[in-house]
Amino acid sequence: MKKNGQKNELNNNKKRKKTKKNEKNAGKLANARKLAFYIGSLDKGGAERVFVNLAEYFQSRGYHIVMVTQYRKAEEYALADGIKRVISDITPQETTGSRLVNFWRRVRKLHRIWKEEMPDLVLSCVGKNNFMTIVTTMFTRTKPVVSVVGEAKEEYPGRVMKFLANLLFPYASGVILQTERSRSFFSEKVSKAAVILPNSLNPLFMRKRFQGERDRRIVSVGRLDANKNHEMMIRAFAALADRYPEYTLTIYGEGELREALQKLIGSVGLENRIFLPGVIPDVADQIEKAALFLLTSYSEGISNALIEAMALGLPVIATDVPSGGTQELIRHGVNGLIIPAGDEKALENALDKLLSDKELADRLGMEAHKIQERLAPERVNRLWQEYFERIIV
Repeated sequence: MKKNGQKNELNNNKKRKKTKKNEKNAGKLANARKLAFYIGSLDKGGAERVFVNLAEYFQSRGYHIVMVTQYRKAEEYALADGIKRVISDITPQETTGSRLVNFWRRVRKLHRIWKEEMPDLVLSCVGKNNFMTIVTTMFTRTKPVVSVVGEAKEEYPGRVMKFLANLLFPYASGVILQTERSRSFFSEKVSKAAVILPNSLNPLFMRKRFQGERDRRIVSVGRLDANKNHEMMIRAFAALADRYPEYTLTIYGEGELREALQKLIGSVGLENRIFLPGVIPDVADQIEKAALFLLTSYSEGISNALIEAMALGLPVIATDVPSGGTQELIRHGVNGLIIPAGDEKALENALDKLLSDKELADRLGMEAHKIQERLAPERVNRLWQEYFERIIV
């Protein structure tokens, strides 16, 4: 018995040493890796937030991170200490009157950044940024990974852009899409090579569902532009305003249509019940007790705002966008309601249905809250890490 005990203890010691060695090697591997993220700016939008969250996750895992943006905006997401920031646009002194010359100088500068920084992999997103990444990483050690975060036909409109996407994407080391439906936009070669990786949930929205009496507030979060179609939201709410006089509508966000939307609010006589407070830092705290969340966009990839509202356990109504993003998140009548894009009457009916049936709204909200399990940061970020490692090795 004593010998067996000594033998077991010896084996356990060997296992512990092996585990420590593997952990040490894994740490060295991660520390040897350098990742770059390339995007237009860190302006406060969905794609930008995803990039910042990913960058911080990989930094926490021991990777060296460089964030390359073409511009620096006045209001941007903050980067964690230790993440290097590089601006890739040419300076005013380098700019000429020729668009062709300026474009060539931008290409050369971005190529030089990859040569100097020497990241193992660069992740880019949004339209032409993906083209630039593929072209400028040629003849460098950096492996380009491109991602399509929105509706593919919106990012690559027209025959020329679609042709360029199908021409250049096969030269990327990786292609990331967000929905299965997006594959149909691309050539068979690109479609087969692409992987579907979801966005992870912002950790600020990982919280227990609010269980008390909900505020009689309907909320939405998104840029005030034509695509988000807040006009339809305002008109549908106005049609039901007399039937539900205790409810208000608050649309968080900023954009070029603020003045037009404010005029519309005035024209329906609801200045004291429809509010446009702009961009706020504490979205989760502001909306978690709301009665309903609305997404009325014509097109989206997978809406981060919708994911976050569902994670908080809000009953949601969302439009069926062409990319299939809404269908990826919502099962109609189970964890939310889906309506056709641009259908004001359908929105009015869906609003009426949930405002008049609190038990149904609560049931949808409880089911929506389960998305936390599916899109938990530690689970989703690990998928991205595993994919990147397969490309780098």
